[in-house]
Amino acid sequence: MMHQIDVCLTPELLHLYDLKGKIVVIVDILRATTSMTSALANGVADITPVATVEACRDLQSQGYIAAAERDGKQVAGFELGNSPLAYLDGAFAGKRLAMSTTNGTLAIEKSKAEAAEVIIGSFLNLLAVCDYIQTQQKDVLVLCAGWKGKFNMEDTLFAGAVVESLVATHTYSCDAPLAAQRLYQVAKEDLIGFMSVASHTKRLQNHGIEKDIAFCFQLNEYTIVPKLRGSVLTK
Repeated sequence: MMHQIDVCLTPELLHLYDLKGKIVVIVDILRATTSMTSALANGVADITPVATVEACRDLQSQGYIAAAERDGKQVAGFELGNSPLAYLDGAFAGKRLAMSTTNGTLAIEKSKAEAAEVIIGSFLNLLAVCDYIQTQQKDVLVLCAGWKGKFNMEDTLFAGAVVESLVATHTYSCDAPLAAQRLYQVAKEDLIGFMSVASHTKRLQNHGIEKDIAFCFQLNEYTIVPKLRGSVLTK
């Protein structure tokens, strides 16, 4: 039996979707889910994603390494912002991480109560995510974190890559997965070039983090699939 795949283009539309029984893939390419994948692949013990800076600060007071970002910038008073490069070479191996970001952690918060399971997707672990989904025999919703409730290009491109990878086992639920797939087909030969005019790319370039952007579009660097267990992400 073919299962269904759907794409929610922004968390503001999530109320239109039934999450029960579904795998929800959270995607925030620039940069939260890329950072989460990078962190766990480089030895971070686990990640507690929280929607608010205050909740992140509470965990920091309990001994967690704390990463907080708003509007693309690191929040004052926290060890880390939202750069996936911060975790390379096991810089925080064995540590417990608390994380709050503008878009990605909010998407997790909005979906975790109803979904059968929540996993984290990025271009860094695209193949691992798709392989995992094909072993689970469930319908799938790719939830794009977007930007402050609005559509964005990079998350939709990743959603399209997932749709394209699952054509043998999953059918479109509606036009959103089809549109995402078509967008990805146009862009896939040069993702960074395609993204060069996108709003969030320009927003982040203004903060001087071109290396982060390039890293976020590297394909299949890692074979892990971060999964939410209770309120904690582990690989």
